[in-house]
Amino acid sequence: MRTLEATRCTLEPLVAAHAKEMFGVLCDPAIYEFENQAPASEASLAERYARLESRSSPDGSQAWLNWVLRLPSGELAGYVQATVLPSGAALIAYELSSRHWRKGIASSAVSAMLQELQSGYGARLFVAVLKAANYRSLGLLRCLGFQPASAQQVVQFGAEADEAVLLRAAAAPENAT
Repeated sequence: MRTLEATRCTLEPLVAAHAKEMFGVLCDPAIYEFENQAPASEASLAERYARLESRSSPDGSQAWLNWVLRLPSGELAGYVQATVLPSGAALIAYELSSRHWRKGIASSAVSAMLQELQSGYGARLFVAVLKAANYRSLGLLRCLGFQPASAQQVVQFGAEADEAVLLRAAAAPENAT
């Protein structure tokens, strides 16, 4: 897993040492308007990050890829993550502190991650499962070319009744005819 350069930030592979700074980022209550909750403590976040440093599921069938987003100022703004499945589908997610919303940081970071997932990990389909009420994420994903999944795909990716599934196929390789 490598560091990625995006237009508005640098994506650093997540390690346990990021927990201290990320705890502050993830304690922003605005992030949890639609789902999840803030980490219980800096120590619990460090433990979780240490597990994620393996970069794969316990059975080795999935790649677990997590990057923190470092701004040019040196500050962390959030993270992007992906689980690459054996099928070539990559489940993606992201979280940014609310003070960094609507600045193009998420779009830049997710775009860089998608490119890396395709070129470095063979991802052929990008999948986002999110709360259907999360209008900010829906807007971001639509701007990045994601489309609503079929009913069959919604079931395939385990969405709950209040969730939406958006998909985007990986771009065709440049040398494809």
